[in-house]
Amino acid sequence: MLEVKQLKVSYGRIPILHGVDFNVTEGEFIGILGHNGMGKTTLLKALIGLLKPVSGEIQLKNQNITRYPPHKRNRFGIGYVAQGRDIFPNLTVRENLRTGILMHKNLRSKETTIIEEILEDFPRLESLLNRRGGVLSGGEQQILALARCLCGSPELLLLDEPTEGIQPSIVEEIIEILKNLRVKRGLTVVLVEQNLEFISALSDRVYVIRRGVFTGELSPEQLANPEIVQEFVGMN
Repeated sequence: MLEVKQLKVSYGRIPILHGVDFNVTEGEFIGILGHNGMGKTTLLKALIGLLKPVSGEIQLKNQNITRYPPHKRNRFGIGYVAQGRDIFPNLTVRENLRTGILMHKNLRSKETTIIEEILEDFPRLESLLNRRGGVLSGGEQQILALARCLCGSPELLLLDEPTEGIQPSIVEEIIEILKNLRVKRGLTVVLVEQNLEFISALSDRVYVIRRGVFTGELSPEQLANPEIVQEFVGMN
């Protein structure tokens, strides 16, 4: 589904990604693991089109989307949940969900059905529909951000540090939600994360990134071995 070839990205004159290569097949969950400042978020922003690559190529469903703007990539099937949740705090939960639908003209007539389906997948939100996003807990806001993104029916979902600052019970809930969506929707996911338990619970394969380069590929089972994690990532 997704193929990235020799992707190089810079902030001004400062190079961040130094030729990243990887691929994701349809229905696969891929983890990207590394410390802060190693290029994880930069990679996701390049995939969604918020950063223009210096060189390299991004293909989605065998089509070159390297020069597509973010809105065109979104309509082509990529959803992005940014680090920090990034919901609309002054809108209600229902209104936040509607924003995920209204940007897709072909989905607007299906708004009621889509929201009903989303509430089946995210039952926690049903009792919160009339609350403003800004009064929700951090974990509830993360669930809302994920649900809003899925209102647009993406085929490929990019998740940036979804467990950051969230209580363990919500983390477990998000794991179960994503597992269910994988079965129900055939969702494909690229997951950037530092939480070893979270990334190993969901990922089929895990790429390790250090200083803007992929330095290895680990299985979820290998993440349970502190020596392997220390060798590849320098964290345990």
